[in-house]
Amino acid sequence: MKVILLQDIEKLGKKYEVREVKNGYARNFLIPQGLVKIATDKALEWLKIQKEAGEKKAEQALKTIQEIASTLDGQEVIISVKVGEDGQLFESISVQKIFDELKKMGLNVKKKQIDLVEPIKELGEFPVKIKFDHNLEPEITIVVSEEK
Repeated sequence: MKVILLQDIEKLGKKYEVREVKNGYARNFLIPQGLVKIATDKALEWLKIQKEAGEKKAEQALKTIQEIASTLDGQEVIISVKVGEDGQLFESISVQKIFDELKKMGLNVKKKQIDLVEPIKELGEFPVKIKFDHNLEPEITIVVSEEK
């Protein structure tokens, strides 16, 4: 029996693929669980429309991500912190601090997208990558300065 997968199914295929499965498997498990749809002519037309809509949505998402990435690329984020007499920072600069500062600047980035290997613990300029989907990785500069 030919079926259209309505979601990713391990060892069977990805969403919106047409697959051939045994009749019993389809009738007793896949269809009652809502995992597949029988591949009739009408269902195949529906599938074509769904794929086109998905492609348009993906293109729009890519454009949005590219705009955000181009806005971020080369940005300087200045973070002021208290410093001791020896130039020692009282606090380290973590992903959360960078996230909060980017949010204040009006830049829409998720915390998990900020690629900071370890917290910054000294004054200076540090390059930090922001990882987006589609392998877009703009680089921002974190400037850690003394609070006055």
